[in-house]
Amino acid sequence: MAAEGRPLRLLALHGYRQSARRLHQRTGALRKALRGRAELFPIDAPHPVPAAAAQDDPDGDDPPRGWWFSGPGAFEAGEAAAAPEGLEESLSAVAAALAEQGPFDGLLGFSQGAALAAMVCALRARGDPRFPVAFAVLVAGFASRAPAHGHFYRDPIALPTLHVVGDTDAVIAAPLSMELARCFVKPVVLAHPGGHFIPAAAAQKKGYLEFLERFRPGQGQ
Repeated sequence: MAAEGRPLRLLALHGYRQSARRLHQRTGALRKALRGRAELFPIDAPHPVPAAAAQDDPDGDDPPRGWWFSGPGAFEAGEAAAAPEGLEESLSAVAAALAEQGPFDGLLGFSQGAALAAMVCALRARGDPRFPVAFAVLVAGFASRAPAHGHFYRDPIALPTLHVVGDTDAVIAAPLSMELARCFVKPVVLAHPGGHFIPAAAAQKKGYLEFLERFRPGQGQ
């Protein structure tokens, strides 16, 4: 790892129908809150979302993307998809980013990106050498309902995680995020009163920094 006192490097995974550029745009307050302590490096999911599923998105210049689909070109977090598609390509994309743009200390995921980050944590905890990360920050995360993905949650995931849960999140309801937190050993939960976004007010800033401080070089974990 790099020199003591440097910011932590977090590979950032956007939500469904987002992109690396949009995640960067929407994390300005968070990046400011973490300045000097941690830096975010967003990557694009490998799968473009089909136009019909993306039509409510005004930003036509930046094709919305997804990490996996629960049905043909569509995704619903609550759906127990019989034949989910695209996850292996996304795991490979994360592994490639970690190898080519690293080293990274941890992951930050939002919504579907948080669900993917949790799967990466499970693989890392089992010793998968493709994913050399020490922790994850999971914002509005959930456990995939697809039976094919059930193996990720079979054993308690022994990797440090911070779970950021919006009390009024209408997209990924708080109980879904809490269900994911229970899949981990000693999860840290940071609740906020807001909805489906990455919060960065004073109370949340304190929570992020307290969690990240454990992994700062020279802190002696």
